[in-house]
Amino acid sequence: MSVRHELAEAAQAEGATLAVTGPRETARLLRITTEAERRNHADPARSGESRRWSSRDGGEDTGIPSAALGPQDTFEQLPMRDFSARRSLEQLPARPFERTPALASLSTGHDRRTDWLRAGQALEYVLLVATAHGLRTSLLHQALEWTDLRDDLRSATSPFDHVQMLIRFGYGPEGPPTPRRAPRLFLDLDGAVPQGDRY
Repeated sequence: MSVRHELAEAAQAEGATLAVTGPRETARLLRITTEAERRNHADPARSGESRRWSSRDGGEDTGIPSAALGPQDTFEQLPMRDFSARRSLEQLPARPFERTPALASLSTGHDRRTDWLRAGQALEYVLLVATAHGLRTSLLHQALEWTDLRDDLRSATSPFDHVQMLIRFGYGPEGPPTPRRAPRLFLDLDGAVPQGDRY
């Protein structure tokens, strides 16, 4: 069984559809994602929020460490999320990315809360299968944050599906580990302290 088939089966097992896109559809989805990334940078509130969440380099327990943000595309063809909201390749690390990325859309037949849950479970399963095969993944979710652009993500062959995530697959270097929040910060144990996590 091919890796592509296994990834599709993982999504289907959770009630979602994973469709790998061809070159023309990939180019269309990347154009929409580029527009969404442009809008995010032009919106002061959104870019400010991104900067706040991407400044975890001290003792903060929330946010993204700058080392985990990853490089931007030297050719500026692949619209990676710039959480630092700096947008300048002179200020951000950059590498030459593949000219034609392997992209897949994860979608559901409806867009209810239960579908969001299914999509999240499907995404988790797909990412686990990808990791088991040594694949690296990137999530291109910018267009999902804009109602009109999210509608534009729909494929002409599946006009009634609701795209929940775009996933880029490939083989590449392993990224740095990202620390997780301490359990005591988000578990309500009625005053009990988790074992091994004493104050």
